Amino acid sequence: MDAMVGIRKPVLQVADLRISYGARTVLSELGLTISEGEIFGLLGPNGAGKTSLIRTICGRVKLQSGRISISGQSNTKRAAIRCIGLVPQEIALYQHLTVQENLMVFGRLSGLSHKQTDLALPFAMSATKLESRANDYVHALSGGWKRRVNIAAAILHQPRLLILDEPTVGVDIDARNTLHEVIRGLSRNGLAVLLATHDLDQAQTLCTNVGFLRNGVIAPSGPPAQLLEEAFGTQREVLVELRAPALIRTQQVLRRIGFVEHPTGMEWRLMIDATAQKQTELTRALHRTDLEIKEVRFRAPGLDSLFSQITGSDRLP
Repeated sequence: MDAMVGIRKPVLQVADLRISYGARTVLSELGLTISEGEIFGLLGPNGAGKTSLIRTICGRVKLQSGRISISGQSNTKRAAIRCIGLVPQEIALYQHLTVQENLMVFGRLSGLSHKQTDLALPFAMSATKLESRANDYVHALSGGWKRRVNIAAAILHQPRLLILDEPTVGVDIDARNTLHEVIRGLSRNGLAVLLATHDLDQAQTLCTNVGFLRNGVIAPSGPPAQLLEEAFGTQREVLVELRAPALIRTQQVLRRIGFVEHPTGMEWRLMIDATAQKQTELTRALHRTDLEIKEVRFRAPGLDSLFSQITGSDRLP
């Protein structure tokens, strides 16, 4: 895939998509466009419809209404489906085979001939930085390396759209950062990426655009920095970490002020003006209470703050 130059063309286009299961509507008039080189983060709580959307894009759920096209072709056509590379949340590899043997198997399963698969191996292994592990058995690899093999298997046929479902679940920070570099490298070469994730920090760091799937539609959506600017402006978030849960009467006071409690009861959050005077006044006031404070810190709001604001929940389940 050549590096992107000039205007990026849409790869995935979803319009007026509606999916229902019996009387329950999961997706309602949903629209989504992902272009070449774009990493789009699909965010939303469990049950919001992320899996239904992915399955429908991949042709595994029949369209009830609406349109889906991939590289300009309807996803009802086999040629369009072949433009997709899917990396499922679960590790989908043959544990008793080596990395290279796995890729040979998946190349053939994706429709490539033996020769085509053999020619595609250097590209896939280089893109995922797997060259040094080609002859290692998959069962001996760490979770991060297995995730890389999963991605390599999905891009052997050089798709135009890569769909990643929770690609960093169960991996450590170093492995996650390496996977981020792999994904960025693929996007720089023009691959459109749809990343379904519960990891809001990951989405904010990695994605060029994000969208919150709620009530059957994706809204709001856009570049993370733009969404945060529109929602919070120059505000800052104060986080109060406690050594012990607040007393009931103190909890009531904090809620009246506008603090939101983390489910653990050990952290409280509030949006305030970003002036140094406001921050100093609030810090002093908190230390005059009966709270057993471990730490008070101020930060720029992140996507987790935005999620809390639009859903009324403190975190993605």
